[in-house]
Amino acid sequence: MVTLLLTALLAMLALPAMAGSAAAAAAGGTGPAAAENEAYFAFDYPPSRETVVIKLTDPEKIQHARDLLAGKTQDRPHVMGRLVKRPEPYNPGWSFHLDPATISFFQVAIEVCDASPHYVEEHLDEAGGAFLPGLYWCPWGSRLVREVPKG
Repeated sequence: MVTLLLTALLAMLALPAMAGSAAAAAAGGTGPAAAENEAYFAFDYPPSRETVVIKLTDPEKIQHARDLLAGKTQDRPHVMGRLVKRPEPYNPGWSFHLDPATISFFQVAIEVCDASPHYVEEHLDEAGGAFLPGLYWCPWGSRLVREVPKG
């Protein structure tokens, strides 16, 4: 019950960002052309200087991330998404990554999904239960710090 409630709440928080995903999918967001719509961004969680790299595949989310970095917007500055308990080469140093299909940006979120990257790494085996129910992670202090070149 708690997981269903959390999932519904997180979905409501991410609705503006998810609208872009639906538009991209309707425009044919799969296949070879979709690979051109990939971008990677690093975020930190102050005061730590460690960064986590995310992969974005939705053109509107990519643009939002670039606008945040350029200072063109301050709307929805934080990153959230569903944890995958498996490393990805683009996110070195971590045993997890965020599922690109679930990544969105938020202004505020509930406390149960907040944790630092280091804490997530240290407690990854517990994620999905009482810690980060549904594997949703919304680090409140997250902030994009740079776009990461491909390859």
